[in-house]
Amino acid sequence: MTNLSRRGLIAAAAGTALAAGPAGAQAPSPATPVPERGGKGADILGPKNGPREAEDPYTVAPPTTDHGTMPNLKWSFADSHMRLETGGWARQTTTRELPISKAMAGVNMRLKANAVREMHWHKEAEWAYMIKGRARITAVDQDGRTFADDVGEGDLWYFPSGIPHSIQGLEGPEDGCEFLLVFDDGGFSEDSTFLITDWLAHTPRDVLAKNFGLPENAFDGIPEKELYIFPGPKPGPLADDKLGGAGPVPKAFSHKMLAQEPIRTKGGTVRITDSSNFPASLTIAAALVEIEPGGMRELHWHPNGDEWQYYLSGKGRMTVFGSESKARTFDYQAGDVGYVPFAMGHYIENTGTETLTFLEMFKSPRYADVSLTQWMALTPHALVQAHTKMDRAQIDGLPTQKHPVVPG
Repeated sequence: MTNLSRRGLIAAAAGTALAAGPAGAQAPSPATPVPERGGKGADILGPKNGPREAEDPYTVAPPTTDHGTMPNLKWSFADSHMRLETGGWARQTTTRELPISKAMAGVNMRLKANAVREMHWHKEAEWAYMIKGRARITAVDQDGRTFADDVGEGDLWYFPSGIPHSIQGLEGPEDGCEFLLVFDDGGFSEDSTFLITDWLAHTPRDVLAKNFGLPENAFDGIPEKELYIFPGPKPGPLADDKLGGAGPVPKAFSHKMLAQEPIRTKGGTVRITDSSNFPASLTIAAALVEIEPGGMRELHWHPNGDEWQYYLSGKGRMTVFGSESKARTFDYQAGDVGYVPFAMGHYIENTGTETLTFLEMFKSPRYADVSLTQWMALTPHALVQAHTKMDRAQIDGLPTQKHPVVPG
């Protein structure tokens, strides 16, 4: 038997198993998804991208509850352009890559030890989560107040719009660091930041001399173009980089998210960080969610903005309900970005064998969600029964407190 015919038999067998199961109940084979479910659909006769289809089995064979036309709510950083530099790299997910993502954009960046993301500022505010390694961050605000800190895995930072700052990878087991940046504008471009070298290179030498009170030849070594990411000198002790100026910034630009005591449930944990416990973060709120195998981020929605997600580990599945009988299901894994438009109902289920960990970000000073279960539990039960036709005793037993992660 040839490999081709063997693969065909495997695919046919997977399709038969799907069709034989209850409508909408049986998942497609993760190895060979076939667009068949509940007696509907047919196998693919033409060209296929098997590995990619295996990553999105519920796109190939959506559950029968999916309906209507929904925009794409998934993008993988693996499909983003990788900007390679001496000392690191950067790749981004914006409205160009994920058109629905109008409220926020993201950049995944890597800096080797001592490599510098050069001194710069943005029109947009910058929120960050350290994925691996350590970095030193510095900033100066409009009143000459200064900030410097060393951040590690699970730490956050936030620089308000217009505040100049820098990032430098530190030596350690990971040889520098990798982090996620989130900006409060989906149209953001990492390539359009205001870079100190770019500005100096495009300012006449006599103007620079006049501004700094130095001779023109003091600027002979200025690079002709931006440095962006480049090897820098090894940083000294943190105390040496805490320059005085007009004193420290009044609200620290860093926060230790993993040090927070999480909300614990039988299905996982949630850590919420917003302006209530990270006062500097005025435009982005976030949650770090961990879901155990079989568990689920409960059915809910957010009343204060779109949700931008980043998956750190594990595998998950999300169905988004968009009103007008519209619903669509997406599969996610580490490195993927998910998106939920404002107020749309959704859940995220752990479909793997390890903990599913992901970040939820919102363009808002405060985190807020509405639980479907809590809404039903706190609405007159006779009214809920009239809508759902559920047994009254089951409605009476619904918890009145939120359980953001429920067990399998």
